[in-house]
Amino acid sequence: MQTKLSEAARKLPGADVAESVLRACVHCGFCNATCPTYQLLGDELDGPRGRIYLIKQMLEGGEPGAGTRTHLDRCLSCRSCETTCPSGVQYHKLLDIGRAAIELWAPRPLDETARRTLLRGALSRPALFKTLALAGAAVRPLLPETLSSKLPRRKRAVGLRPAARHARTVLMLEGCVQPGLSPNTNAAAARVLDRLGISVRPVSEAGCCGALDFHLDAQMAGLDRARSNIDAWWPAVEAGAEAIVQTASGCGAFVKEYGYMLRDDAAYAAKAARVSGLARDLVEVLRAEPLEKLSIRTGKRLAFHCPCTLQHAQKLGGAVEAVLGGLGFELTPVPDAHLCCGSAGTYSLSQPELSRRLRDDRLDALESGTPELIATANIGCQIHLDGAGRTPVRHWIEIVDEAIGA
Repeated sequence: MQTKLSEAARKLPGADVAESVLRACVHCGFCNATCPTYQLLGDELDGPRGRIYLIKQMLEGGEPGAGTRTHLDRCLSCRSCETTCPSGVQYHKLLDIGRAAIELWAPRPLDETARRTLLRGALSRPALFKTLALAGAAVRPLLPETLSSKLPRRKRAVGLRPAARHARTVLMLEGCVQPGLSPNTNAAAARVLDRLGISVRPVSEAGCCGALDFHLDAQMAGLDRARSNIDAWWPAVEAGAEAIVQTASGCGAFVKEYGYMLRDDAAYAAKAARVSGLARDLVEVLRAEPLEKLSIRTGKRLAFHCPCTLQHAQKLGGAVEAVLGGLGFELTPVPDAHLCCGSAGTYSLSQPELSRRLRDDRLDALESGTPELIATANIGCQIHLDGAGRTPVRHWIEIVDEAIGA
């Protein structure tokens, strides 16, 4: 696609990346075939090709407005289009640049900005979010459905974490909402890793990965969180930690991009690249280990929902399914497994109607094989799908942990 960026656009961070991505697109439209919002709405501007045109017009000097923002806001950032694209267009990089540009040139109304600022403040602080989640559970019947469905349906016991005792050590990103909504997930991961001779070294100074800020119009704040995490992890990295493990695939996808996002930061570029190189989704660690040591005994039928951030961003589609199948779980078929569930970070709060439609379609597909449980690998997907009150949804590592020696 031929393009000529305006002088104002050329001054934007990442202008060279935007131009490269635009030139790579041959506007074939294959991306629309796997775009969840295009499938629902049938509007060219609610598919990747149309959004690329909107961003192109803006970067070439066209005046952006509320309509442009609406179509960009409706994008889930699921990156299914990237998996489909025969030209290797890195759409998500262009989308990030386009969203930053429109906030610079045509800022949101103050009420929208305030709501997004409140979301950032509440969701990215684990202690505050846990307090809010407990308070919300106490008054759940009084909350609107969009909020009450984001609280866990049931309380689950949180098992103990084993003390560090092995020569092999990994770090683990605790996350921001997961400790409040599913605190046993990371504990279960630590127990399973311990059985495989790997200890988890806690680094309490590491906080939110930065994705929440970055995708809620505060890209610089998101990058500052990335720098803070790098600083927190660096001593352990230098001491020989073999990986930085994420149990939430959304966080993992973002941490793996630290190197790209901080490539022009002289103070952090090399460290960020090393941290991204050490970042591993939990399944990447486990699939390389002798899993027969776990002594799994199970006959459970599971449907696995593969989060977009796992299959399209991290390119790990099928990895968890292979581990679960190898451990003896019966996996039911899931039609159209490439499609998004509608969680997408805060999308379910900002676009509740579209999000619910996507969720219900995903659940219909996941339940088509009559599983006992639905497993997933991302806290956002887990809470979003489970909030429908249908088949229970859990993180896959908790299900594995419970089946050890059962």
